[in-house]
Amino acid sequence: SLDLTCRSSLPCFPKLSEMEEVLNLEAEINEVQPLLSVRTISSTLQFYFIGKKCELLQDMNSHLEAILKEKRELRKRLIKHRCQESLPIDAAFHKCIVKLLADAVTFIEKIESHLQSVRSIPQIPHMMNNMDTTLSKTEVLMIELEDLTEQILKWEKLHKEAYSN
Repeated sequence: SLDLTCRSSLPCFPKLSEMEEVLNLEAEINEVQPLLSVRTISSTLQFYFIGKKCELLQDMNSHLEAILKEKRELRKRLIKHRCQESLPIDAAFHKCIVKLLADAVTFIEKIESHLQSVRSIPQIPHMMNNMDTTLSKTEVLMIELEDLTEQILKWEKLHKEAYSN
């Protein structure tokens, strides 16, 4: 091993120590550089997403401001009685209107029925399982009923033989 005090006294060692320092600095730079680039990328992405969120919030804010401006007009329209604005219907068409209303009621009832059918579609497998279980139970009861019938007939036959003797 070389003595550190000897390094500075010889003319070639100062150059060596300078090169060693340069190499150490380059190694430090190489270690820190990826961290800096990762931080730069993450902060750039954060600013991008923050900008997008700001745009979204500004859009929502302008939409809500527009709604607030129309709030008074909407309240007026909701409070106003609609019957005053209805168009008069000629007496010749009253019969048609009554028929249309009846058809509308029928149509709504059919739609409700169809909607109920559509809503029950996901329950069909469960209902089929219940039907299979019920069918199995019914078959077991039928077998038990047949056995019971045979026992009753045997019992009746034995009693007839006992009374006839």
